[in-house]
Amino acid sequence: MAIITNILFFMPKKMVFYAMTPNERPSQNPVSPESLSRSHDALGQSESFLNLQEQLSRVAPIDRPVLLLGERGTGKELAAARIHFLSKRWKGSLVALNCSALAPSLIESELFGYEKGAFTGAERRRAGRFEAAHEGTLFLDEIGNMPLEVQEKTLRLVEYGTFERVGSARSIEVDVRLVAATNVDLAKRAKEGKFKTDLLDRLSFEVIFLPPLRERIEDIPLLANHFASRMAFEMERTETPFFTPQTLELLENYPWPGNIRELKNVVERAVYRSDDAEIREIVFDPFANLQMRRDETDATNVSPDPKASTMDALTRMPLQEAVRELKVRMMNRALKNAQHNQKKAAEILGLTYHQFRGLYRNLKDRIQ
Repeated sequence: MAIITNILFFMPKKMVFYAMTPNERPSQNPVSPESLSRSHDALGQSESFLNLQEQLSRVAPIDRPVLLLGERGTGKELAAARIHFLSKRWKGSLVALNCSALAPSLIESELFGYEKGAFTGAERRRAGRFEAAHEGTLFLDEIGNMPLEVQEKTLRLVEYGTFERVGSARSIEVDVRLVAATNVDLAKRAKEGKFKTDLLDRLSFEVIFLPPLRERIEDIPLLANHFASRMAFEMERTETPFFTPQTLELLENYPWPGNIRELKNVVERAVYRSDDAEIREIVFDPFANLQMRRDETDATNVSPDPKASTMDALTRMPLQEAVRELKVRMMNRALKNAQHNQKKAAEILGLTYHQFRGLYRNLKDRIQ
């Protein structure tokens, strides 16, 4: 049975995500829970998904830092929200900061706040994210981008619960649970001297790995249908969209480097471009046509042979010959772009490696 987890189920008070404008007060421009829930659903039935939910639920009541590891688009923000709203801090605020969204010089003042006159442009005192998250949870995404000097100050706060605003010597006490996330190898960065080992030790009370979508193949149809239905509703369509077996197979075999975020974009694009409820066409790379046109232009400049240079020539061929010629061109281009690495070429074409190998065997007499 599929499990759907919506953060509104655990939202008696508030969840606050802040815009990255340096001069805003911490209470300004939160994303509402309602708008957040429209795009942050956890849906799945795979073993890896269920194991993840169990891990999150188990660590949530333990008031210790948690480190989330996962590729982009795997739902680290949602995992942090689940930890917060299943914890004893659920009545407090969940405050988030993406450390890669700010210049390194701004991260300290954003986290710890500053006093009036602390630096040029500091016209008034401003509280930071740690103060905003008092008695709640602070989610630090991409923590690997945090400067070393800010790491030192964060370590002191984690250990002693105190800090000073920028431009002040007065200690401020806060009660905050820290949930951090990254898609880089922090242990390696610590060995290289780019991340403080002591801070990594404190963050690693529990380390949870979020599986990529390619390891959750059985969840892809559930997620795809969910995103498709929501897109159809947004477009005020009366029929529920559905995928043909062929398009569903394409979705399941695609490697999804952008994970759930990429799947959502691909599915919404497919629903938008479809004239009826049946989804027959999937476009993984919206720039593919542009690249093909550039390749055709380059070929025209190099070769006077219209058969090898223009799409117009293909329309003059018998259908089967034209299809074969197009396959040959796309295979050659993908192999060239992948430097003849067949697995990478398969990804470029949106094929599985086995599909690519079958096509390669059929066309090997024409492949350069």
